[in-house]
Amino acid sequence: MASAELQGKYQKLAQEYSKLRAQNQVLKKGVVDEQANSAALKEQLKMKDQSLRKLQQEMDSLTFRNLQLAKRVELLQDELALSEPRGKKNKKSGESSSQLSQEQKTVFDEDLQKKIEENERLHIQFFEADEQHKHVEAELRSRLATLETEAAQHQAVVDGLTRKYMETIEKLQNDKAKLEIKSQTLEKEAKECRLRTEECQLQLKNLHEDLSGRLEESLSIINEKVPFNDTKYSQYNALNVPLHNRRHQLKMRDIAGQALAFVQDLVTALLNFHTYTEQRIQIFPVDSAIDTISPLNQKFSQYLHENASYVRPLEEGMLHLFESITEDTVTVLVIFFLVLLLGTGKHLTSYLCFLRKILPYQLKEEECESSLCTSALRARNLELSQDMKKMTAVFEKLQTYIALLALPSTEPDGLLRTNYSSVLTNVGAALHGFHDIMKDISKHYSQKATIEHELPTATQKLITTNDCILSSVVALTNGAGKIASFFSNNLDYFIASLSYGPKAASGFISPLSAECMLQYKKKAAAYMKSLRKPLLESVPYEEALANRRILLSSTESREGLAQQVQQSLEKISKLEQEKEHWMLEAQLAKIKLEKENQRIADKLKNTSSGQLVGLAQENAAVSNAADQDEATAKAVSEPIQSTSLIGTLTRTSDSEVPDVESREDLIKNHYMARIVELTSQLQLADSKSVHFYAECRALSKRLALAEKSKEALTEEMKLASQNISRLQDELTTTKRSYEDQLSMMSDHLCSMNETLSKQREEIDTLKMSSKGNSKKNKSR
Repeated sequence: MASAELQGKYQKLAQEYSKLRAQNQVLKKGVVDEQANSAALKEQLKMKDQSLRKLQQEMDSLTFRNLQLAKRVELLQDELALSEPRGKKNKKSGESSSQLSQEQKTVFDEDLQKKIEENERLHIQFFEADEQHKHVEAELRSRLATLETEAAQHQAVVDGLTRKYMETIEKLQNDKAKLEIKSQTLEKEAKECRLRTEECQLQLKNLHEDLSGRLEESLSIINEKVPFNDTKYSQYNALNVPLHNRRHQLKMRDIAGQALAFVQDLVTALLNFHTYTEQRIQIFPVDSAIDTISPLNQKFSQYLHENASYVRPLEEGMLHLFESITEDTVTVLVIFFLVLLLGTGKHLTSYLCFLRKILPYQLKEEECESSLCTSALRARNLELSQDMKKMTAVFEKLQTYIALLALPSTEPDGLLRTNYSSVLTNVGAALHGFHDIMKDISKHYSQKATIEHELPTATQKLITTNDCILSSVVALTNGAGKIASFFSNNLDYFIASLSYGPKAASGFISPLSAECMLQYKKKAAAYMKSLRKPLLESVPYEEALANRRILLSSTESREGLAQQVQQSLEKISKLEQEKEHWMLEAQLAKIKLEKENQRIADKLKNTSSGQLVGLAQENAAVSNAADQDEATAKAVSEPIQSTSLIGTLTRTSDSEVPDVESREDLIKNHYMARIVELTSQLQLADSKSVHFYAECRALSKRLALAEKSKEALTEEMKLASQNISRLQDELTTTKRSYEDQLSMMSDHLCSMNETLSKQREEIDTLKMSSKGNSKKNKSR
């Protein structure tokens, strides 16, 4: 199949290639023709250029001739201008000469006129030839540009087609190679799949035999050991304790908490709405502080005053359910939907009765009968009356659905579990309808409030009361929307939570069975708690190994630290000894310094007295003293450095007399700095050596431990290999024993079949003999 597809593809590609090749030939011919045309046009352009050059040369010659003629005309005009005054002077004497000049003038004028006409004609011809040449040149250039662009486009098309053909050829060759490789791999995979299918068939056969044997064994065990199946009957299965699902219980509590918050907001909004409605009845259309209101409104106000006794139980029932859902309870039934929404059934029924009680008073409003009521206000009042009627109908619908949801709590077979999803969907639709009705009430009441505020008799108390009622209606609308969206978002979870309960349970549990099941759950929890003995605290194996390593390393570091402390104490004692030694040395140096200072002072005194004695001899040895002064100046100016083991000290000659205290401080600081430097170097070297020694010791111990662990692991590996070989031997022996047992059982079955056949034959012979005896007895 793949080869046929490949051949078809190759045939199609060959046909396309032949078509493209023919098109390529045609395009090549067109390109050659265009190239020939462009060459001819280039030749024509060259000819035109040559003719243009000739015309240009003629034009140049004509312009030169015109210039010559113009110069000649100017000369003639000058001569004529010079000859005119002479003719005036010699009019009388030169009449004959004037006649001759007049004739010459006419001749010259005619010649000049001819030359001018000829020049004009040549100018016109040159201009026409130039224009024609420019026009032809522009046409030829535009045609040449178009031909060059077409040739370039044709060449680009040819190059693109050739490139495309080469790419398609390479692509087809690559596809062919890939398909060949793919076909080879598919053949290999097909062979492997055949082998795998054979192996899987063998494994399936073996598994089928094994599972059939296990099934027979389990069925025999069940028939022999199990007295009855308690999940077969729903009455018995209801007493089984379901698996504890803590996540389910926490989710239920979370949902109950959210519903509690929404119900609290809804209850607060309902209380405010009824209370502010009662307050409005007291002040409009008749203010009770000024005049008595009608008996109908008095009765309506009395009923509205009792709203808290009907609305508060909804919140209390919800709070009671939220507190009852804990991790220890088993929330199997779906009665919680009822309380999640609006409290228990009786509380909702009582509130519905309250709404039915006040509905006739809401439908028959006295505001429409008053003279202050306009047509627009009357229309808004009628709309609000219809909205209140719809609101009561929605609560009746909710009460019906919630009664259906609560039915299994009293009658388990009253509602099938399969119908719960449709009931819950209808509850969600009813809640969304309640939200829509509240939005209509909010819109209509806001319109009514704006109309009443425009009335001239509207008081500030009425305006404030209308604002309060409108805010409570808005809060009620928001609460209804939150409850509707909350129920719609959790609808899938409500439907899915129906499956939480005992295994293989198809229906709901009766209240008595649920109570017994909860008692069994408590007993099971107490039993498991009694079995759960507190275990002694133990350290895990890995943590113990880590602690052992830490302990070994800590002992090693402790020993190393002890050695370091001992060595540091020895160093401290040595340093104290050296300190005492250097203090003695410093005292000796101080004494020597005092002696040296005394000697220098005596010497200075002696030198001062010697200067007084040698004043007489200075004049005699002036020449020698000059040389000596220069040498001593050099000696005084250069400092003297003395080096030793303790460092380098720079000093001047004895002729200089430095300050005694500064020199003593300099020597002292130099010795102290040298001592500090040597002690720091010594301490650093000692600490490094101790650290390296401790590291080497720890590494040697770790190496010893690693070798021990390696030996232990090798021994464990040997034991494991021995155990594996032993288990393999046991497996082979057990297989052989099972095979022997199976053969023995088959032999035993064959022998039993033989004995059964013999017994049947004996029974048949006995029957025949009994029949013969009976016939003989009859004949006798």
